[in-house]
Amino acid sequence: MTERLPVVVKLGGSVLTRKKEAARLRPKVLHRLAEELAQSGGPPIVVLHGAGSFGHPGAVRWNLARPPVDPSERQHRLRGAAIVSAEVRRLHGEVLRTLVDAGLAPFSVPAQAISINRAGRLVRLDIEPFRRVLGQGGVPVSFGDVVPDEEWGFSVLSADTIAVDLVRHLPSRRLVFVSDVEGVLAPAGGSPRRRAIPRITPAVLESLPAIEGVPDVTGGIRGKVESMLAAAEAGADAGLISGLRHGALSRALRGEIVYGSWCTPQGS
Repeated sequence: MTERLPVVVKLGGSVLTRKKEAARLRPKVLHRLAEELAQSGGPPIVVLHGAGSFGHPGAVRWNLARPPVDPSERQHRLRGAAIVSAEVRRLHGEVLRTLVDAGLAPFSVPAQAISINRAGRLVRLDIEPFRRVLGQGGVPVSFGDVVPDEEWGFSVLSADTIAVDLVRHLPSRRLVFVSDVEGVLAPAGGSPRRRAIPRITPAVLESLPAIEGVPDVTGGIRGKVESMLAAAEAGADAGLISGLRHGALSRALRGEIVYGSWCTPQGS
């Protein structure tokens, strides 16, 4: 039974898109990652993806990760949410088509239709659509999105947050974050190259700065570490690996602890 628990894979917007260039896809990287997913030969897979340069600039522009300043913002915010939602779906379509071309059977599960936030935090996610697709042998695919918010109207729901909720409630045996970096990087010190911290613990989280350089509406590397710790607490392995390292994803899907940063359940 345990062997058939799905693996949740989150393809980061940083590896799928060029985050400094508006709505710019990395098609070769996406194609290779799709092939690694298709050829893994491992357990069932749930795929999530970030918004990258298709969603983050708009989310910042329209302040969708923060509360509205006053009621007069409502229409402006509503239009901004609609624009960001449409842009993210452009990327989602590319991901779905590439997964189909790789030989998988992906089915879209838009978070906007199955989740509700309150003050920017997830309060409800219906996981039954994921279970139904998995039960038929397909690959459910969801993404970071702008979703209804009981207090703010609409707000951002990160794919990282969706990933942790799925790990808890599907449940899942492993969560793999695929990024454009090798893992959570240790301070440079005297070395010319920063290496990945191999084991993530609460002490690693405490060592990270609360705010990092470039604004990231999904929490940046600190948010990743919090998600990894939450996944491990729920009983799953959680890793942050580079999607630019050929073969790393397919090996992680087969159960290997590949180069990167990993957090494992207590006692394992």
